[in-house]
Amino acid sequence: MNKPLFMRIVDRLSNEVQYFKQRQDGLGRISLSPLQKCTAVIRVLAYGSAADAVDEYLRLGETTTRLCVENFVEGIIYLFGGEYLRRPTPVDLQRLLDVGEYRGFPGMIGSIDCMHWEWKNCPTAWKGQYSHGSGKPTIILEAVASYDLWIWHAFFGPPEVTYYVNGRKYHLTYYLTDGIYPKWATFIQSIQIPQGPKAVLFAQRQEAVRKDVERAFGVLQARFAIVKNPALFWDKVKIGKIMRACIILHNMIVEDERDGYTQFDPSEFQQAEDNGSSHVDLTYSMDIPTNIANMMGVRTRIRDTQMHQQLKDDLVEHIWEKFGRDEDDN
Repeated sequence: MNKPLFMRIVDRLSNEVQYFKQRQDGLGRISLSPLQKCTAVIRVLAYGSAADAVDEYLRLGETTTRLCVENFVEGIIYLFGGEYLRRPTPVDLQRLLDVGEYRGFPGMIGSIDCMHWEWKNCPTAWKGQYSHGSGKPTIILEAVASYDLWIWHAFFGPPEVTYYVNGRKYHLTYYLTDGIYPKWATFIQSIQIPQGPKAVLFAQRQEAVRKDVERAFGVLQARFAIVKNPALFWDKVKIGKIMRACIILHNMIVEDERDGYTQFDPSEFQQAEDNGSSHVDLTYSMDIPTNIANMMGVRTRIRDTQMHQQLKDDLVEHIWEKFGRDEDDN
């Protein structure tokens, strides 16, 4: 991360988290500085190194480094989790919908997938329930990623909007997925064996756009090797906090740097909306239903396989109408 962003984190932790405030002991000796502690934690997270590997460089012992890591991740979640692990705001959602429509998928708000983090020190009694086909225990992260590598919380629920695909009106947003997800109205998979030019083009476009989540996981693991290497902690609660803190830090870096690499200019979408060319109408409700009948109704709509197939067929036609001429020219 850039130095100003790192110093912003150090400043917030040193002022608002008791563990990172510099103190004096009874003899007047100054304790470790917040900069030392935060640097040690970042090295552990970024390089996936053992807790005793920072002793020579930062003069921190193994026990102190572990305490720094635990207090750091709790502080990051407490101070920044509300902003960087939030559900999309109306402005966020409108931008996601506009980008999805521009890329040929009206109503699409991201790609969803799972990432496996090997748990090396998983208790023997739990290994069976945490092994998922590979024979090694893993902890699964399921998340939604958008075009700019931002990782969203996977369980904020599909908001209701109004959009049109192939002249047909829809209200539930959806995610692009791979074949492991069910055929529900909120999941759109590729076509496994496409037949005909329309199906081939749809499969190409869907698989290309769905790579957003694969890229986001790859960047997350490249930035924080601790979530790429086998987890050395015994406590799964601490492991979960480390993962959440790494995602928050990842999103903070994305916010700081995405203007330099994103391929889309939000001002262009705003201009398109002003001209009336956008089919996305942000009249949605993200309130959680409190009535059990409403909850069952939403559940039934999400699991509607007929709606899933109708939306997929309309998307095939929409993408062919939007991009098919380019394919014919080639």
